[in-house]
Amino acid sequence: MGLGSGARAPHDPAVRGELRVGSEGRGVGRGQERDCSSPGEGRDRSGPRPQACTAPGRGSAGAFPAWPGRGREAAAAAASRSPATAPAAPGTMSGSGPEEPQPSQASEEERQQEAEEDWAAAKAFYDNLVTQRPRPPKPQNAITVAVSSRALFNLVEEQRIYEEQGVEKYVEYQQKNENIILKPGPAFYFVKALEHVNTRLLELYPDDEERFDIVLMTNVHAQVGVRLINSINHYGLTIERFCMTGGQSPIGYLTAYLTNLYLSADSDKVQEAIEAGIASATMFTANKDVVYSDTQLRVAFDGDAVLFSDESEQIFKEQGLDRFFEHEQLNENKPLAQGPLKGFLEDLGKLQKKFYAKNERLNCPIRTYLVTARSAASSGARVLKTLRSWGLEIDEALFLAGAPKGPILVKIRPHIFFDDQMFHIEGAQKLGAIAAHVPYGISQKYQKSS
Repeated sequence: MGLGSGARAPHDPAVRGELRVGSEGRGVGRGQERDCSSPGEGRDRSGPRPQACTAPGRGSAGAFPAWPGRGREAAAAAASRSPATAPAAPGTMSGSGPEEPQPSQASEEERQQEAEEDWAAAKAFYDNLVTQRPRPPKPQNAITVAVSSRALFNLVEEQRIYEEQGVEKYVEYQQKNENIILKPGPAFYFVKALEHVNTRLLELYPDDEERFDIVLMTNVHAQVGVRLINSINHYGLTIERFCMTGGQSPIGYLTAYLTNLYLSADSDKVQEAIEAGIASATMFTANKDVVYSDTQLRVAFDGDAVLFSDESEQIFKEQGLDRFFEHEQLNENKPLAQGPLKGFLEDLGKLQKKFYAKNERLNCPIRTYLVTARSAASSGARVLKTLRSWGLEIDEALFLAGAPKGPILVKIRPHIFFDDQMFHIEGAQKLGAIAAHVPYGISQKYQKSS
């Protein structure tokens, strides 16, 4: 890439000094299943984002805590509470010996001003680079969806080599086959649909950065990244941000990337992310080949413990159906608390309104579905009034009164279906729907004990 004579390149000393950005990641949590991902997958906004929270242990019989608010605001507040540590002045040393003279406050202010000017120059340089490829939006403006390599691509054979022969043979195999394109994984068509929405948004709002940003979040070895890059480019995906942690858990980086939604094929990492307050789900491949819409993103949500908290689910599980109906009717006008995926529905709704503002409601490339086992007459009003109180719309609401969800999902053909109960996930899989398990709420207690 050529640089104009008037622009300062990043290696210019005036620019270079302030380009360093520190990041800190931390991994938490425990595992429910053995990691089935590559070594890169092993143990490895507009609306608010999740703050860190502490969920009960996997063996806990207690109810899950209320889902925390999501938000850049929380991250910004935390940053403002952490004073920056100024670097030591040149020539100073810790320990014994005469102290060097400290710079005056005036010289320190001058240094800070120069640093700010250098950073502004570097930022302007990068912002003004011309490229024909769509530039990823700035993280603070984007709806960031982080996907693992095994969710995006089919890496079953590669994982078998890793488990049976070890890391070195795995890396050797990946390098030897780096020009062989990987097949799509369970999140592939969802990502393609997100990028179609981005294309439509750029047509209507070329200067707006409120759109999806896909981040590949994996703990694979960096050299495996060549094959991932080749496959991404082969399919024409726009994934510019990678996080490859070389065997370490990438979960701590989710907050640093301002993640709105995390999808992985590894239930351990998803559990860690849920416990950190980040909307997350474990992806499962459908058992049948299904043709998905390439012009409309379709996202289906369960209600309790997914969009909403599990407060009503607790009553149903512990006190029975009649008591559940009574409770919902008594509390019809009391909104349910939010669940893990409420924020993502909110993100989708804000993008939908951008299309509505351009008179594109009937041609909107996003469609949302509520697919719930609740009965409409007995317990549906509270759900709809809760959505209304949040200022959120759902395009289609399907109350099944306990009937199987699979046949409905076959009709919808969503790019992703979120549910907290594995028997609904398995039923969707059998009929060809791509399902994602959200390990949150009291149902996890019953699934573990069964």
